[in-house]
Amino acid sequence: MASAVTRGARAFSTGAGRSVYIAGQGMTKVSRKTDTTIARMGGEAITAALHDAGIDASVPQALYVGNMMSGMLSQQQHLGPLLANAAGLENVEAATIEACCGAGGAALRWGYMAIMSGIYHTVVVAGAEQMTHTDTPRATQGLATASHWETEGSQGATFVSLNGILMDLYMKQYGVRHEDFAPFALTAHSNALTAEHATLKKEITLETFTQARVITEPIRLFDASPMCDGAAAVVLTSRPELARAGGRPAVRIAGSGAGSDILAVADRPDPLRLRAVEKSATDALKHASLDHKDVDIFELHDAYTIMACLSLENAGFVPRGEGTRFAGGGGIKLDGDVPMCTFGGLKARGHPVGATGVYQAAEMALQLTGRAGQNQVGGARVAMIQNIGGSGASVFAQVLVRE
Repeated sequence: MASAVTRGARAFSTGAGRSVYIAGQGMTKVSRKTDTTIARMGGEAITAALHDAGIDASVPQALYVGNMMSGMLSQQQHLGPLLANAAGLENVEAATIEACCGAGGAALRWGYMAIMSGIYHTVVVAGAEQMTHTDTPRATQGLATASHWETEGSQGATFVSLNGILMDLYMKQYGVRHEDFAPFALTAHSNALTAEHATLKKEITLETFTQARVITEPIRLFDASPMCDGAAAVVLTSRPELARAGGRPAVRIAGSGAGSDILAVADRPDPLRLRAVEKSATDALKHASLDHKDVDIFELHDAYTIMACLSLENAGFVPRGEGTRFAGGGGIKLDGDVPMCTFGGLKARGHPVGATGVYQAAEMALQLTGRAGQNQVGGARVAMIQNIGGSGASVFAQVLVRE
C-alpha cells in the first residue's frame, strides 16, 4: 500500500502502480506570425490547465515540457524552468523532453511514469513550440534535424520529400491515386471549422485538394500540415478527487506504449511498415486491457496525408492498403467507425511540433468529458492518441478512458 514521506512542503509517495488521471487541460490558439514568446504561450497554457483542474500553482510537484527546436530557432534551451517561472510553479522539478515531433507525447509518457512510479502525485505536462518567428528555410532545416542527418538532412532531404517517397511507394504498391488521400485532409479541415483553437479554418473541396500546387511530387499543398506556434498543457494526478473537478467524469490514462524504428527511411526493410506505430499502439492497448474495437476515437499524427493513412493501418485499425478506402467511406469522420482529427488534427488545428502530443491529450480530455462542443464524438468513452517523431522513428501512444 502506498505510503507518503513529507519533505518540506511536498509529499512524496513511495507507492507504485496507481491510477493516473488527466485533471485539467489548457491550450493556446494555434497561430502563425503573432507577437508572442514561447514563455508567454507556455505560461498561458499551464495556467489554464491549473484553472481547469481547480488547483493553484502550489500543488504540482513537477513540470515536463515537450519541445523540439527552441534552442535552434530562438537560442533558448532550458525551457523547464522558463515555463515553470512563467506559470508561477515554485521550486518544482522542471525539465525539457526532446523526441522531435513526438516530444509532446514523450513528455506525457514521462509525466505518466513519474506518477505511476510513486515519486509524485500531481505533475504538469506541457508542450510549446514557436516556429514562425524565423524564416521558412531556417525552420525547414531545423525540422530536418529529426531525420538521419548524414544520409538524409545533409543531402537536402526534408520531411516533405521523405513523405513524398512514402506516398509514391504507397501509391505504386497499392494502386491508389493522389486524390484518394483527399478524405484525410477534407475531414481535418471540416472539423477545424468549429474548433476554437485551430489555425486553418478553411473548408476545402476535392477540387481544391487535387488542384493545389505541388510541393514535392506527389505531395501537394493540402497533403501537409502548416508550420505554426502553440502551447498546450495537462495536469496529471493520482488523486481521484482532483480528477473529478467540478463534478466531471474522470479521464484516466489506462495504457501507455512507445517504440522506435530505424531512423533513416531508406534503411528500413519495409518503409511502409511503421514498426514503432505498431508497437506503441499494441503495447498501449495491452496495458489498458482493451482492444481496437473498444476505441471510440483514434487521434493520430496526420502531419501528412500519407502519414495519417500509414498510422491508421499500422496501428491496426484497418488492414494494410485499405487506409484510403476506409477514409473515403466516411470511417474517419466524427460519426464514423474510427473518428480522427476531431479538432482538425495536425493538418488543420496545426502542428507546433513539440506541443502536438499535448494538444492531442488536451483535446481528448475534452472529448471524454463531453466538453467538445460541435466537435463532440457522441458517446466517446475510450480514445487513443499517438504522437510520431520523425518519419516514424520514435512513437508514443496513450489510451485514455472515461470513468
